[in-house]
Amino acid sequence: MAQSKHGDFFTRDAPRPGRPKTATTPQIIDKIHEVILENRRILVKSIAEQLRISRELVGTIIHEDLDTRKLSAKWVPKCLNADQKLQRCHSSEQLLEIFRRDPNDFLSRLVTMDETWLYHYDPETKQQSLEWRHRGSSRPKKIRVLISPGKVLASIFWDEDGIPLTEYLTKSQTINA
Repeated sequence: MAQSKHGDFFTRDAPRPGRPKTATTPQIIDKIHEVILENRRILVKSIAEQLRISRELVGTIIHEDLDTRKLSAKWVPKCLNADQKLQRCHSSEQLLEIFRRDPNDFLSRLVTMDETWLYHYDPETKQQSLEWRHRGSSRPKKIRVLISPGKVLASIFWDEDGIPLTEYLTKSQTINA
C-alpha cells in the first residue's frame, strides 16, 4: 500500500525468503525414480507418504518429468524354453514342406490336437499387476506361477471343418489309449 502512494504499481511478487514456489527438484525426481525402480507396483499415495510430499506433485513428477505411466501385465499362457521354441520351429517347417507338396489337399488331411490343464485359481487382478513404465517401454508379462489344487485336462482335436472332439480328464483319471 505504501508503495502505491509513491507510484509503484508492480503486480508481480518481489523475491523473498521462505518456501519455494515449487518443490520439484532434481533430488526429489531422482528419489521418486529410485522408489519406483525398487517397487514398480508402488502406489502414488505410498510414494507421497514415504517422501512427505503431495500426491499431486508425485503424479506430476511421474508423468511429466519421468515420462512414465502404469501398465497392466499382458497375459501369456506359458513361457517356452529354447528347446521348446526350437521344436516348434521344426514342426512348422515340416508342415510347410507338406503344404508345398500338395497345397490343395493340405487342410483336408490335417487333424491337430492340443491339450492344456485348466486350473481353478484366482489370478492376479489387472489392478494388482499395474507397474510404472516409461512411455516407450513394452508391457510387463504375467505368467501363471501358482498352481491351484483343482484342475482338469482338456484335449481338443480339430480339422478344417471345426472341432470334432473335446475331452476333459479330471485329476484322478489317466489316459491309456
